[in-house]
Amino acid sequence: MSKKNAFYAQSGGVTAVINATACGLIETARQHKSKIGKVYAGCNGIIGALTEDLIDTSKESSKAIAGLRYTPGGAFGSCRYKLKGLEENRAEYERLLAVFVAHNIGYFFYNGGGDSQDTAYKISLLSKERAYPLTCIGIPKTVDNDLPFTDNSPGFGSVAKYIAISTREAGLDVASMCATSTKVFIMEVMGRHTGWIAAASGLAAENQGEPPHIILFPEIVFNEAKFLDRVNKTVKRYGYCVIVLAEGVRDANNEFLVESKSTDAFGHKQLGGAAPTIAELIKSKLGFKYHWALPDYLQRSARHIASAVDVKQAYALGKAAIEFAIKGKNGVMPIIIRKSGKRYQWTIGEAKLVDVANQEKKMPRNFISADGFHITPRCREYLLPLIQGEDYPAYKHGLPDYMPLKNQKIAKKLKKYSVKE
Repeated sequence: MSKKNAFYAQSGGVTAVINATACGLIETARQHKSKIGKVYAGCNGIIGALTEDLIDTSKESSKAIAGLRYTPGGAFGSCRYKLKGLEENRAEYERLLAVFVAHNIGYFFYNGGGDSQDTAYKISLLSKERAYPLTCIGIPKTVDNDLPFTDNSPGFGSVAKYIAISTREAGLDVASMCATSTKVFIMEVMGRHTGWIAAASGLAAENQGEPPHIILFPEIVFNEAKFLDRVNKTVKRYGYCVIVLAEGVRDANNEFLVESKSTDAFGHKQLGGAAPTIAELIKSKLGFKYHWALPDYLQRSARHIASAVDVKQAYALGKAAIEFAIKGKNGVMPIIIRKSGKRYQWTIGEAKLVDVANQEKKMPRNFISADGFHITPRCREYLLPLIQGEDYPAYKHGLPDYMPLKNQKIAKKLKKYSVKE
């Protein structure tokens, strides 16, 4: 047959820069037309492969693809859908291969977090078992910064920048009103098992007494008495207290402070609500007036203030994925390697999907202060380079001018297939 086509899919919660990765991948693939045919994108992630809803990116102009670099969200649609083990649901994997065969797909690129790398690895196993030539490359993405081997994950630097800026600005607001109004401000950020995003808020405090005054990490057991004592002392000393906590903060029984009974497609408990819980605790025990905020999707979609370093790295990993594939690499994920030296420099390396799948990188204890309420200078040294620079999108009528895609689908060749979500 002719040269093989490629399939690219976005997975899980999207970021401000996941489309920059798509941009890097598609633009690089277009530079290697002699080796890679068309790049098809999955409509709504891996579900698009199962349902044969494939988007033909060749129908998009060079200008439109270039515009992806500046566009937040998932341009082709993402999903929270986890394929089970090969033996548990072999039919799904067989369906994927059937779609790949029908459309002459020989390259599979999956852009996501740990669960997504596991999926890419499982698909690579089946392709080998069935002797179907399929190159499987995982591409890292997660605002949680919890993927192993890579120094940091694309998406995190921009969230970190947003949270650090929000903490500094909200802190100035509270400080100006604390004499006669709000004494305590609490912001709950993403972070189910790791405190990387919460830690980023610590960058806002460059001098003693600047907010955030308290950071609560999932890695540190929440101690109510110790926490309330710190809040009380902070308000008495500075007049106000700014607190940033990760949604996944746990108590002495290793249980989330707040969780619902529902779970997502990956089996993760739905979180959210830790901030109001902490706020009510402060009100009932200390009597301070409070306000709390939940940035939620805002923190991961804020492309208008994205980190230039994050954008550049996201693009580079998409580019590297194509370069890895045409060099014959398989079952790997391109990663970011931080070079040693005083000046921040990085390069692209690789890790095996079998090693990355379902692994989680938590914050080192030496990144958290001895009292468990802030970051250390070592953590600041790690975080600060990741939020450097601005890469603003074009503006029109005072708003970011994001460019939509046509997302034209190709004709289906197989029988209809339904996915149970």
